Amino acid sequence: MKMNKTLLAIVMAFGMSSVAHAADQGHGKVTFKGSIIDAPCSISPKSSEQTVELGQISKAALADSGKSTPRNFSIDLENCSFGTPVAKNKVQVTFTGMESAASNGLLGITGTAKGASVAITQADGKVIELGVPTKAQELQSNANSLNFAAYVQGDGASATITEGEFQVVTSFNLAYN
Repeated sequence: MKMNKTLLAIVMAFGMSSVAHAADQGHGKVTFKGSIIDAPCSISPKSSEQTVELGQISKAALADSGKSTPRNFSIDLENCSFGTPVAKNKVQVTFTGMESAASNGLLGITGTAKGASVAITQADGKVIELGVPTKAQELQSNANSLNFAAYVQGDGASATITEGEFQVVTSFNLAYN
């Protein structure tokens, strides 16, 4: 009987150590975030927070209000539904952020680089002034892309352009008719 209890204790110990080793063969966590908005379209997750790479721009290219090559970006809308009769099927976008020290209506850069600003343009190339809504764009049911571009522009002939890293943050708001 004593032998059976000892044997049972040994079997239990091996069984427990086997379970302890097998218990963590990988683990993780998934977090889902979002918000519910009162709008006829949803904003694609890839559009709600995105980064547009403007590249490594030559200081010489920005001299005398020179401009870099525009880089395209979009705000993608999905699951658009306007009802019958069609209502709120046009949207305007307003970009906001820190204005450039040059007071040119463009976005100011932060970081070690100086003497330049970032311009955002509509698809037709027209510069969008900060805080001013774009012209209304008509939307279709389901998916839509609101297309824009951004470029870096030197702050003028009297501006000293200093090389270095920069960053610009802008927020956008959508307004449906």
